[in-house]
Amino acid sequence: MVDPLSDVINLLRPQTVFSKIISGAGAWGVRYSAFEQPSFCTVLEGSCLLTVDGQEPITLEAGDFVLMPATPGFTMTGFEPVTPEPINPKLAAAPSGEVRHGRRGGRPDVRMLGGYFLFDSPDAALLVSLLPTLLHVRDARRLAVLVQLVRDECMEQRAGREHVLSKLVEVLLIEALRSTTGATASAGLLRGLADTRLAAAMRLMHGDPSRTWTVEELAKKAALSRSAFFDRFTKAVGLAPMEYLLAWRMALAKDLLRRSDAAIATIAERVGYGSASTFSTAFSRYVGQPPSHYARMH
Repeated sequence: MVDPLSDVINLLRPQTVFSKIISGAGAWGVRYSAFEQPSFCTVLEGSCLLTVDGQEPITLEAGDFVLMPATPGFTMTGFEPVTPEPINPKLAAAPSGEVRHGRRGGRPDVRMLGGYFLFDSPDAALLVSLLPTLLHVRDARRLAVLVQLVRDECMEQRAGREHVLSKLVEVLLIEALRSTTGATASAGLLRGLADTRLAAAMRLMHGDPSRTWTVEELAKKAALSRSAFFDRFTKAVGLAPMEYLLAWRMALAKDLLRRSDAAIATIAERVGYGSASTFSTAFSRYVGQPPSHYARMH
């Protein structure tokens, strides 16, 4: 069965992973400016406060896992009043050991493993826009095992390290995303897939993007009226059905242009266009440059 979530992760192509141990004690706090790369954190012991821009503050406890696909600005603190120390993650030097905040000596109040990775996709912004801003999973035992494997692989320079890390982080992403209750997620892919009727239509679009789908046909497959399907899909996913289909087709087209030597006409057919000229017009309008130019650039 076609799995839209796996399709999106596959196109994002998570790559190199960086991780570090972070601890805090006493009165401590850090304010990270927006990083815009995907980041994650798992709490190994203790607890702290996390406040992500635009979100309500949450208390992180041992066993919790947090994933931010596009990492906006955020603040992490202990539970004592403090003025957070500003940090620009794009300029901060990579640490060689554990990063300690607040009181230097003694047992920390919290210890975490934090890290980030990169998406090797030319369309990462579009795909990430389909994911929640913040995922918080409590008592994430399976995720904790995966994070530990990522940490071990990061620490050791063994043969095949980059390949192993890219596979581990793919699994980490999927496990984190499917551990989130889609019905309560913000508009996007997870919320759409949590609706069984919408999920049926989304699987059809992902499974056969070359087909000339219509809203009427997708609504029928979802056992909904046209208007009910359109409204329900748009509210859950954040895009109208045909906008979503166009975005998915263009993401596939970009990937094919970047990673294959297929002719423009062949790619056009694979993503649902009857001719190379029709595809070129649609691609140019959506991307801002002709597909031949895009292929040469990438």
